[in-house]
Amino acid sequence: MFHPDTQFLIDHWTTLSRRPESRGGIPERAAVQPDTLGLRLPRAFMAHRTGDDAVIRLAGSWIEGFHGEPLKGQSLLSLWRTASRPLVSTALTQTVREGRPVVIVALAGGVAAQIEITLLPLRGPSGRPDRLLGLYAPAATLTLAADEPRLLTARVSIGVGEAARPPLSLAAVGGRRIA
Repeated sequence: MFHPDTQFLIDHWTTLSRRPESRGGIPERAAVQPDTLGLRLPRAFMAHRTGDDAVIRLAGSWIEGFHGEPLKGQSLLSLWRTASRPLVSTALTQTVREGRPVVIVALAGGVAAQIEITLLPLRGPSGRPDRLLGLYAPAATLTLAADEPRLLTARVSIGVGEAARPPLSLAAVGGRRIA
């Protein structure tokens, strides 16, 4: 069972993904209205996917306060401990490739406080699924000392719901393999 805010965002994205204008089950970035997030907005972020990473375009005040600095233009992977980055990179790829939400369960800072990071794929102005909507959902109130590390430690990532896009497979035309 997910944090109620995580579940809210997944349900909202699922509603958007089922609209006729959502190509391949991935809604347009413009379909997301920030005011729909309500009190969750300070814990939300938007990122632009670039290969195996993403660059943060904007982040809510809670997220910037948690990390202790402005995040615009920073790599999303830079917010994670080095050992967690392969798992997070895989989650970034999975959410876009499969066209479905992915939730990363993580530990926050140097404490054992659990936090869920939700990643949702969106289509940018080009029509490609290169935007990500994210949300931090802490299991408890997080209070970190000023000198405490602000990096996240990924524990597991979970794809949520059915994949909107079929898995890639090889096909042959005239005896030649194509994707």
